[in-house]
Amino acid sequence: MTEHTIITIGRQFGSGGHEIGNRLAERLDIPLYDHNLIRMAAKELKVSDEEASRVDETILGKFLSAYVVGTGDYTAFMGTDVYGTPLSDRMYETQTGIIKKLADRSSCIFVGRCADYVLGDYSNCINVFIYSYKEDRIRRISNIYKLTEKQAWDKIKKVDKERKLYYEAHTGREWGSAESHEMVFNVSLMGVDSVVDALEAIYRTWEGRK
Repeated sequence: MTEHTIITIGRQFGSGGHEIGNRLAERLDIPLYDHNLIRMAAKELKVSDEEASRVDETILGKFLSAYVVGTGDYTAFMGTDVYGTPLSDRMYETQTGIIKKLADRSSCIFVGRCADYVLGDYSNCINVFIYSYKEDRIRRISNIYKLTEKQAWDKIKKVDKERKLYYEAHTGREWGSAESHEMVFNVSLMGVDSVVDALEAIYRTWEGRK
């Protein structure tokens, strides 16, 4: 258990959660861990970043492990090790260990990866969930990925479904609920800057209690 403050951010795809995390990390001068956790876990598992990214925040490996690829050799299971453990499960377990080590080291921000659940025994965590209205999410994803509105909405639904399944499979909690994440912010109503301001104020209040 540590005294420094940790922030975990769950987010809908296209809500601006990652941008909020980045801005907050810069303002507070603390590290942010998101996609870099994939590289850390891949290194520990001795797999490529591409393999690790394929199952990151999905439960894809659980389904792939039910099928034999090729000759029926269990070592040929796509996404599994020699014991048939899906890569997605190994990624989750490895990232869990990394998240706890990083949280013990210093104040930081985690985006996704069930960090609120992983650090459930830590009393110094600010756990938030970021969401926004459909139209705003479509606009953001269309601009970022240069997609049509339909393509953007299809991508949003796909990623959200994967994140929801991943979170609920590992935690038994409802993804996006206030009960699971403690604080929920609507970016469409507040704007990115106001959410960052609010989280900065909460963080500094928590730090000031020491």
